[in-house]
Amino acid sequence: MSSALIPAFAAPFFDDRLAIAAAITFAAGFIRGFSGFGAGMVYVPLIGALYGPRFAVVTILLIDFICSIPFLIPALPHVRWRETMPLIIAAAITIPLGTMALLYIDPVPLRWAIAALIVIFVLLLASGWRYHGAPKLPITLGVGAVSGVLGGATQIPGPPVIIYWLGGAISAAAVRANLIAYFALFDLFSIVVYGWSGLLTNDVFVFGLLMFVPFISGAAGGSIVFAFVSDKNYRSAAYVIILFAAVSSLPLFDRFLR
Repeated sequence: MSSALIPAFAAPFFDDRLAIAAAITFAAGFIRGFSGFGAGMVYVPLIGALYGPRFAVVTILLIDFICSIPFLIPALPHVRWRETMPLIIAAAITIPLGTMALLYIDPVPLRWAIAALIVIFVLLLASGWRYHGAPKLPITLGVGAVSGVLGGATQIPGPPVIIYWLGGAISAAAVRANLIAYFALFDLFSIVVYGWSGLLTNDVFVFGLLMFVPFISGAAGGSIVFAFVSDKNYRSAAYVIILFAAVSSLPLFDRFLR
């Protein structure tokens, strides 16, 4: 593309990595539209390999928050706030702890940790294991606290909450509404903490803007494909893609991404 056609604010990102980043973002959106989860598990490790984990974590937060708003409004009447609020309160308290890890841990060890966490969580989700005990306040607060630390550091707060809620007696519709509300509030608290920590830079907003269209396009495509895939197979396909993203993001393979 001619440099004259590139807006000045976006010019720093128009290099050899941009097309790869757009393809990764499209894949992350596709997974979100296809399976209803997992966008961060694809986006964070691979964009982190291109631009660093801190940049990946903050930009997916902005993209995900904007994209969650249309789903939040119709879900609000179905949210069970008695179950959701203790989780989000505990998470809000521990998000700053995860953010400190994002700020101060060396990027290479952080990338290894993110990939390892994704593999562990995907294996747990794929195994079908869920928490089947009665919801108790101490356990709920503990799950929220773990989710807050993980989300603050990696923007992958979902697996602990998903494992906890999907094994209970709550209806699928209520779980879906609770998760939509939880993640939207989680993103809001994260934006406040990241802003206070100085992570929301101009470059983050510009890159988020550039990646918004690939993400939305991927999500739309994933939603369409979902209609033609059996319930048994679609989660398996999502797990395989997420695992591939986690493994291929390891520093061992940087020469293929950079």
